[in-house]
Amino acid sequence: MTSDEFSCNDRYMEHSLQSSRPFMSLLPMMVLSLPITGFLVHGDSLSAQVGREGIFWVLTLLLLVYVRFIERRPMSSIGLRRPDWKTVLLGVVGALAMVAGMAAIYMVIFPALGLSTDEATIGAVRSTPLWFRVILILRAAVFEEILYRGFMIERLTELMRVRWLAALISVTAFTLAHLGGWAWPHLMIAGFGGIVLTALYLYRRDLASNMTAHFLTDTVGFLLG
Repeated sequence: MTSDEFSCNDRYMEHSLQSSRPFMSLLPMMVLSLPITGFLVHGDSLSAQVGREGIFWVLTLLLLVYVRFIERRPMSSIGLRRPDWKTVLLGVVGALAMVAGMAAIYMVIFPALGLSTDEATIGAVRSTPLWFRVILILRAAVFEEILYRGFMIERLTELMRVRWLAALISVTAFTLAHLGGWAWPHLMIAGFGGIVLTALYLYRRDLASNMTAHFLTDTVGFLLG
């Protein structure tokens, strides 16, 4: 085989790899959207909860490894870039919007519809040690924003060529992910939060802003509430 043939073959393989990337990304999306931690670690003891959080961090690392070494893409391809002052500012604004909207849902919409808050689950989380709650909300902010906003929106946009549809799928997946551990009325809370976080990501494409907004919102609910 001549050098020209080798070069042509290499270009063909690279083109094939680039063409298949959007479809390959569907696998980690589907796998990581499954309740893997619940399958692997059972029970509600503190040690079981810590174990599940540890698995979440491993899954987060694996997703980043996939992006960097399997896809061979920079972290900026999923919105991870150097933060600046706008990162913090927009994160705070996003958190204020979510806290205000969620308060309205709890105090106005739930009573109007005759729905009750999931006090049992909220109380169970608040009864855990402070250090665990910090780990919990930090992991939620990091893992969920990387998966549902950065990775899912970007890769589905490449696949479908329609960004709003990718965003809609992301919001839906994020909302349904909260069904396992919460009563169904909480989907309104999760859905609203998902809409705000998705809008923030589409506006700025700065995953650090999303993580900041997500962390601050959960802080109000589980550390200060």
